[in-house]
Amino acid sequence: MKQPGFFDVEKRLARLSGLGDQLEAFSRTVDFEVFRPDLEKALAYSDGSKGGRPPFDPVLMFKILVIQTLNNLSDERTEYLINDRLSFMRFLGLGLSDRVPDAKTVWLFRERLTQAGAIERLFDRFDATLRTAGYWPMSGPILDATLVAAPKQRNTNAEKADLRVGRIPEDWQDKPSKLSHKDRHARWTLKFTKAKRQDDGSMPTTDLAIPFFGYKSHVFIDRKFRLIRKWKTTDAAASDGERLRDGMLDKTNTASTVWADTAYRSKANEDFMDREGFVSKIHRKKLHLKPIPRHIQRSNAGKSVIRSRIEHVFADQKSQTGLFIRTVGIIQATMRIGLANIVYNMRRFLFLERISAAE
Repeated sequence: MKQPGFFDVEKRLARLSGLGDQLEAFSRTVDFEVFRPDLEKALAYSDGSKGGRPPFDPVLMFKILVIQTLNNLSDERTEYLINDRLSFMRFLGLGLSDRVPDAKTVWLFRERLTQAGAIERLFDRFDATLRTAGYWPMSGPILDATLVAAPKQRNTNAEKADLRVGRIPEDWQDKPSKLSHKDRHARWTLKFTKAKRQDDGSMPTTDLAIPFFGYKSHVFIDRKFRLIRKWKTTDAAASDGERLRDGMLDKTNTASTVWADTAYRSKANEDFMDREGFVSKIHRKKLHLKPIPRHIQRSNAGKSVIRSRIEHVFADQKSQTGLFIRTVGIIQATMRIGLANIVYNMRRFLFLERISAAE
C-alpha cells in the first residue's frame, strides 16, 4: 500500500469539488451563522461555570441535522458517515483528528430544539435571509398539502375510540414505556388515487381509496420562485381547506391571486379571501351526479398549469429527502417536516443563485 502523503486529503477534497460536492455549494451560498442566535436561545446552554465537557458548537450540530435531512439518515448512520466521508467533514469544518458527535448527542440536540419549538423560528430566520437576497414572495401564493406516512399503530377499537376524542386509553396510563411508543396524534384517512386502465382497455367506474396513516404537511409557496413561505403540520385527517384561513396566506406577496385545488373551495374560504383582499383562482368542484360544464373544465385546466408547480415541491421532498415520520407525536413530526422545508428552501436557493449567476 502506498504511504499516504501530506497533501493527499487536500487532493481528494479538490477531486470532490470537481465532481460537484453539493455540501460545498451549501457552504458557499448559505450563511449558517444566521441561525446561531435562535439556536443559542433555544438550547439555553449553561455558561460552563459548573465544569463538564463543553457542548458542541450549535451551528455545527444544526449542519448535522441538514446532512441528516438531505440524505435521510438515522442518528447512528449519521455518526458513521461523518467519520467516513471527507465531504461531510469539510462541510462541518472538522479535521481527521477532531471529535465527532455521537448518535446520542445528535438525538439530544434535535430533541432539545424540538421541545423548545425552535423549528418555526429557524424557518423564519432563513426566510428572512431569502428576502434579503431579493427573493420576496411574488406572483401570488399556491397552496396544497401532502400526506406524510408514519409507522402504523396496532390499537384495539376501544383504544382508537379513546384517541379520537383526545383521551389516553386506561390501559396505557400506568405503562409509561408503552405510552412513549404510541403515537396519539397521527390519524387514519383515505388517500384517493385515479383508477388505472385495465388490461382489457376498460376504465373502472370508481377511483381507488387507499387507507393511510400519518400526518399532513400543508405548504404555501410563491408562484415566482417556488420557495416555501408558510407551512403547518397536522394529522392526516385534518381538513385542507381550513388551513387557508389559519394563517397560511401572506399579504407580503406582490400579487393577491390564490391558487389551490378543489379541497380549498368553500364559501367560508371565498368570503375570507374577499374580505382580506385576495383573488381566488381555486379550482371549481364538480356537481354531484352531474357532468362538469366544459367552460369550467377549461378554466380548471388553465389553473392546473400554475397550481401543479407545488406538486414538484412535494415530489422533490419525498424523492430527495425521503420524507417519512419515524418519531412519535406531532411535535416531533413538526420538527421533521420543518427541517425538510428548510432544506428544500436551501436547495432551491442554490438553484436560483446558480441561474442568476449564469444570466
